[in-house]
Amino acid sequence: MSNKSPNAMIVTAQPEASEAGARVLMRGGNAVDAAMAAALVQGVVDPQMCGVAGFGSMQIYDPKGTHTCIDFHGKTPLSATPDMWLDLLMGETRDGFGFVLKGNVNDIGYQAVTTPGSLLAYFEAVRDFGSWDWSDICEPAVTQAAAGFYVRPHVHHWWTSGANLGRAEVTERLGFSKTGRAAYFRADGSVKRIGDHVANPDLARSLAMIARDGADVFYRGEIADKIDSDMRKNGGLIRRADLEAYHTTKVDPLRGSYRGFDIATNHPPGGGIMLVEMLNILENFDLSAIGHNSTEYIRIVAEAMKAATADKDTRVGDPSFVNIPNYLIEKVYAAEIADRIRSGERMLVTRLGQPEPKDTTHVVVVDKAGMCVTMTHSLGMPSGVISDGLGFMYNGCMAVFDPRPGRAGSIAPGKSRFSSVVPTIAFRDGAPHIVLGAPGGTQIVMGVLQAMLNVMDFNMSMVEAVSAPRFSATSNAIDITNRIPGYVVEPLQANGYQIIRSAETFGIGAVHGIRIDGKTLSGGADPGHDGVSLGINI
Repeated sequence: MSNKSPNAMIVTAQPEASEAGARVLMRGGNAVDAAMAAALVQGVVDPQMCGVAGFGSMQIYDPKGTHTCIDFHGKTPLSATPDMWLDLLMGETRDGFGFVLKGNVNDIGYQAVTTPGSLLAYFEAVRDFGSWDWSDICEPAVTQAAAGFYVRPHVHHWWTSGANLGRAEVTERLGFSKTGRAAYFRADGSVKRIGDHVANPDLARSLAMIARDGADVFYRGEIADKIDSDMRKNGGLIRRADLEAYHTTKVDPLRGSYRGFDIATNHPPGGGIMLVEMLNILENFDLSAIGHNSTEYIRIVAEAMKAATADKDTRVGDPSFVNIPNYLIEKVYAAEIADRIRSGERMLVTRLGQPEPKDTTHVVVVDKAGMCVTMTHSLGMPSGVISDGLGFMYNGCMAVFDPRPGRAGSIAPGKSRFSSVVPTIAFRDGAPHIVLGAPGGTQIVMGVLQAMLNVMDFNMSMVEAVSAPRFSATSNAIDITNRIPGYVVEPLQANGYQIIRSAETFGIGAVHGIRIDGKTLSGGADPGHDGVSLGINI
């Protein structure tokens, strides 16, 4: 490899995925080719974080003229009804991830699955913006699936993380299906450990079919038939008609601005609206003078987070079903909230009654021509369901829908759930400066916000920006990672704030990004995951 500065770069949360994408770039593929090849590999080596039966959002920027978002959120099956789970409601997660029902029927098992969009989005991105043949894009994932993978630290950490405040145990998800029990457990019944080999030949066969026949085999062909049959046999809500009706949404990015930077992010039901609202609020404060992660900085940013969270909870959902007020991204509205924060007022997040799991991943790519791709894709909280013979796990996104009718997040046939996924590009002087995104449930947008502030207000490198200690306020409490000193938050506690300290060194999202300064690229992979940034000179 050349010692020259890289002119292309990929950052993902998995070394195998970064390498797959880097190899595509080295062989002349563009950013879309590399990102989709990496994404398919991510579904093999991090199979509970993402996969062909997941959902997500991506942003593609090409200096030659293309700038679009492809949203591929999970859609509620057509047979679903607004009140079908009303009598099962037990509570709501503390940070607003979703709802806990009796029997966890919305969380694990066949009824938890929404109609997946990931594979169709990958395929359409390559068809419309890639330069390689689809089968060549799939080849690294097919090869990886045939070889299997070795359990990495972050994979094992998640497998052994237990239950999430009312939700099913992770081991229950891993062992829900026959395929899962064979792939993810040792002979003695314990979950496989770091360094253990995972083999899933069914997934290799499914990916080979997908490589040969494209997305149609999943939505209208042999795989669709198997999905339909399995769902019918086991009380699932999805039918072949759901798969056939599924479509992605392609729109111009949602726009915002912050201290001279132009912000391009995704529309609802993605998290971009929260990001723009928070940036608008914080633009009214001199954060650099206040000081990074100082007591007052944490108070101000946390209150902005709470304000955006409260607005999201009550006013934001699928725009095909919910009228979302435009004032949420207006500067005047943000200035009013800033005045309230300045006066000492505390924003209120009202919840029914338990945090979002971090079952998501991210890929970000910049190629030598300046094309940028940032994509967050996920299974939500994975359902545990793997149809016999198919190998991939389905998403569990039904858990996020509100079982109470008449609300922004209520269940409706064909409706997409709100998600905090927020693939974002910040432009300076008309050119991309920051390309980033993150996994992390409701903490995604909070992690991305802080990484962006770290670059835009404090001029951090990308590595510094994604590595700095983070905090979050997606409820009335403030969650902090354990590298934030006690003496910083003790004045907040003395003033009545509830501070919840995580035992983990990193967290509050897992931000991955690339900073562009002219022709200089610098990448940052969140140190809390297993990822890597690979720069390439072509």
